[in-house]
Amino acid sequence: MFKTRELEAFDAYMRLGGVKMAAEDLEASQPMVSRLLSSLEEKVGFDLFLRKRNRLAPTPEAFRFHQTVVRHLAGLRSLEQEAVAISNGQVGHLVIAAQPIFCDTFLLDALQSFRETHPLATVQIVDVGMAELLRMISEQRCDLAFGITLNAEAFGGDARALAHCAAHCILPKGHPLGDVEEIPLPRLRKEWFIDLAEGSPLRQRVDHMMETINVDRPIAAELRTLHGVVRLVERGVGVAIVDPVASQLLDPEKVTSHRLIPAITWDIAQFVPQGRPLSAVGLAFAEAVEAEIDRLKLAGVVS
Repeated sequence: MFKTRELEAFDAYMRLGGVKMAAEDLEASQPMVSRLLSSLEEKVGFDLFLRKRNRLAPTPEAFRFHQTVVRHLAGLRSLEQEAVAISNGQVGHLVIAAQPIFCDTFLLDALQSFRETHPLATVQIVDVGMAELLRMISEQRCDLAFGITLNAEAFGGDARALAHCAAHCILPKGHPLGDVEEIPLPRLRKEWFIDLAEGSPLRQRVDHMMETINVDRPIAAELRTLHGVVRLVERGVGVAIVDPVASQLLDPEKVTSHRLIPAITWDIAQFVPQGRPLSAVGLAFAEAVEAEIDRLKLAGVVS
């Protein structure tokens, strides 16, 4: 088995033309370089040098072998650079699973800041509902996931709460309730609602709350994403109860946002598949997300 130091000595000798200059290049003694060259020659099984009057002259085989050595050493340098880059979190590929509202808001900002410091890393953000998000965690098809707090441990995931949320009611501009800061849920009894599709955790919580206070609300439309819900409210089709993060999507000229009584609350959580610790690049992306969450807290969007 060839030693890297032997190959480096051979390369230096072939490039520079002598043991003395090779020794200076390697910051080694001339006897050490001579021993490395002799050791390599014994291992290759053919003559690398012709010895004339205590001087070495490369054989034709040595020139051919040197071409392979150069490629090998270049590959080793590339390997070392890759290892350092991975260690520093500069390269890698991440798969991020997240609920649509997060994909449309703070994850975009997190990805932008992350790419500024990690231009060699790639990120795939997968827009999924909570059911699929939990499946991806269970099957370890993602490195990180962002959703609302649920029993992730049952799906093989470790959860960490990032922020506390309280749902808001959004109304078309000019709505009769638009001047009220906090809206009691019973006052929405006769309003047409724009809702997320059934199965959404937010939809489930709203349905449960409405059943608790005996409000049978009419539904004008159901959509998969809050982005679509917001757009329909802007058009005056109905009202909606939304994640507070959706405030980043609102046009204040078309929509007003109000707190609810009683509050409908949950936490934004980060999930990591159990037994699959985050890489350095994964940790860096998680830090970028946390920085964006902190900005939302400062803005009063979440707490």
